[in-house]
Amino acid sequence: MSKVLGMRCRECGEEYPMAPVHVCELCFGPLEVVLNWELLDGKLTREKIEKGPSSMWRYWDLLPVDGPPTVGKNVGWTPLVKAENLGRVFGLKNLYIKNDAVNHPTLSFKDRVVAVALTKAREFGYETVACASTGNLANSVAAHAAEGGFRAYIFIPSDLEQGKVLGTLIYGANVLSVSGCYDEVNRLCAEAGGKYGWGFVNINLRPFYGDGSKTFGYEIAEQLGWNAPDHVVSPCAGGSLISKIYKGLNELNRLGFLENSGKEGISTKMYAAQAKGCSPITTAIKNDYEIFRPQKPNTIAKSIAIGNPADGHVAIETVRKSGGWAEDVTDEEVLEGMKLLARTEGIFTETAGGVTIAATKKLVEQGRFGENDTVVLAITGNGLKTQEAVIGKLGSTVAIQPNLKSLEEALHTEKLLATV
Repeated sequence: MSKVLGMRCRECGEEYPMAPVHVCELCFGPLEVVLNWELLDGKLTREKIEKGPSSMWRYWDLLPVDGPPTVGKNVGWTPLVKAENLGRVFGLKNLYIKNDAVNHPTLSFKDRVVAVALTKAREFGYETVACASTGNLANSVAAHAAEGGFRAYIFIPSDLEQGKVLGTLIYGANVLSVSGCYDEVNRLCAEAGGKYGWGFVNINLRPFYGDGSKTFGYEIAEQLGWNAPDHVVSPCAGGSLISKIYKGLNELNRLGFLENSGKEGISTKMYAAQAKGCSPITTAIKNDYEIFRPQKPNTIAKSIAIGNPADGHVAIETVRKSGGWAEDVTDEEVLEGMKLLARTEGIFTETAGGVTIAATKKLVEQGRFGENDTVVLAITGNGLKTQEAVIGKLGSTVAIQPNLKSLEEALHTEKLLATV
């Protein structure tokens, strides 16, 4: 008996067999994987998970693959950092950073979704994989395709940060730089997928790709001693991550694994964070819109600059259902958020992480969190990929000669002289 029953349309409930399709033929709603809970209930235990590998694959039983992982075997199980210094700044005693900025191998949470998508692509018999990307997904698909022996075609906007372009080309993938924003790139890929029959990880493989993000939520709960946090703040791009974190926490509760939840469900509140220059999800939540209104991106936070998010409606529904909220921040606030995290916790995040930190600051000021609440911030990518955002905004080095006199002069001049 399979642990996966098939797929179901999120909108109309129509059921489908496992196949590389992502939208319902009847209503064009998104398809989601349906797990066989009858098989899982009572047979999957916390102890089995804890004895598993130190990777996201310790949760293999809850992921939509039939066999063992064939790519990305070491992805996940990233640190959950108790952010005591940042917590003091925000007045929070139980603040944590889920740090996917050090995820293996390409330093972002996208390694989770790609590991599942390409493992599933192999099970479906694909030899060529592809994606539309704002950068992190491009890096991850290229790297995992190289590891797995796939041909890869990566479509990116032409104004992408050079760190992410180089971090894709190095793996030998075919990289196509498209003159247009991400939403235009994605439309082209939807057409290409139908013509060439490739395995597009965020199109025809999307139901499987998306479920990789559940492991972000699974790990948070396990690392908190099998407890769901009170609050999670997540950056939003396509809208999948925030909803999958919530889904993952609810699945653990359904299995009876959580210490602080029960039949009434989890009490975790989810908070969406976006840049003001591309905020369709947060704008809809804050203005109580029934549906989001697409926007043309204009922000330095390019990794989350998706004006027409594929799972935007799901993200909005997740935030509202959980009782959470949303905030968006200016580019200046994004930079301040990046610097604040670096200078308090020693974590260099990309611009999306700056969005998360800056949005959290606003949420704190609004009184959304209690002093003793457990708050988890999702840091999804590494700052080494977006150095352009901070170049010229961090001060400069102090030039000295190789002698103590020059050092002493510099210390006095720069007012850096420590008390001896």
